This record gives sequence, C-alpha cells and structure tokens, in this order.
Amino acid sequence: MSRIGKQLITIPTGVTVTVATDQNRKVTVSGPKGSLELSIPFKINVEIVDSQIKVTRVSEDKKVKACHGATRAHLNNMVKGVQNLWTKELEIKGTGYKASVNGNKLKLLVGFIHPVEIIAPVGVEFQVPEETKIIVSGADRMKVGQVASNIRKVRPPEPYKGKGVRYLNEFIKLKAGKKAKA
Repeated sequence: MSRIGKQLITIPTGVTVTVATDQNRKVTVSGPKGSLELSIPFKINVEIVDSQIKVTRVSEDKKVKACHGATRAHLNNMVKGVQNLWTKELEIKGTGYKASVNGNKLKLLVGFIHPVEIIAPVGVEFQVPEETKIIVSGADRMKVGQVASNIRKVRPPEPYKGKGVRYLNEFIKLKAGKKAKA
C-alpha cells in the first residue's frame, strides 16, 4: 500500500466533495474559493466515508501503484485550495526591472525592448504590491505553480549579478566574474 495513498483526507466544513460513478469518473471539490474537478485514473477508487475521502486501488500493477499516491495528493491539494488559495511569490532583481498588473494581464519590464505581457489563465490571479514583487494565487496548486514558473522563465536569474525574476527567498549562487591578472 502507498504510504501517501492510504492516508484519509478530512473534508473541512464549507467544502463539498462529489464523486461521479458513471463512465467519466470525476471528482468535484467545491468550496468558498472556487470549484475544481479531477479525472480519476482507471483502477483507482475514490469514496467518501464519514466526511473523509478514501482512495484505494484495485490492482498491484506498477502504474496503478504510481497513480494511487498521486491521486490522493491531488485530491488533498484540491480540498486545501478551495478553502485557502495557493500562492507563489516572485521577486524581480535588476536596475529598471519592474512589474505591473492591469486586470488579468501582468506586464513585465525586464530588460527587453518591449514589455512582456502574461495573461492569467482562468482561476489564477496576479497581484503586484510593489514594483518588484509578484504574487500569483489560485485554488489549483498545479496551475499556480506552472504560471509562476512561466513568469520566472521570462528572465531567469543570471549567475553573475543575479538579475532577473526569481522566487521569493530563492538562493542564486553567484559566479565570480573576470579577475585581473596579478
């Protein structure tokens, strides 16, 4: 049995979980911050017992074992996400580098001739409390992490001065530059 997969997920008050038993095999989690849906892999069963979610597997195949713990982790992240939003914080380092938000568009000025605009997907929000700080938030943990990664890819931190977009408190090991001959 998977160590993660066999753990039960408690459903907090205010969150509703419905399991569709027909052919599409979907679990829907709804809460105050949104609603999320997950397709359940074949040979994985999800049932609700005494306001807890129980994930079990039917077979002992290698692929089914791999999906068991992952399905449970996804469901747990969904339950937490519809109650409290997931957030990723990024910071911008560099002279003249800054960010601004207009509606669902994030505008980055990070050393290119033109500003880079990133449109927030459905369920993800951008906040810019300072010109050099970006907060990405949403109910879906995977989507929030992917959007934050895409923002970081626009201008990853370079290894000599550390200029670029990085996660908050991310450590960048700086290289020594050219050294004068003695």
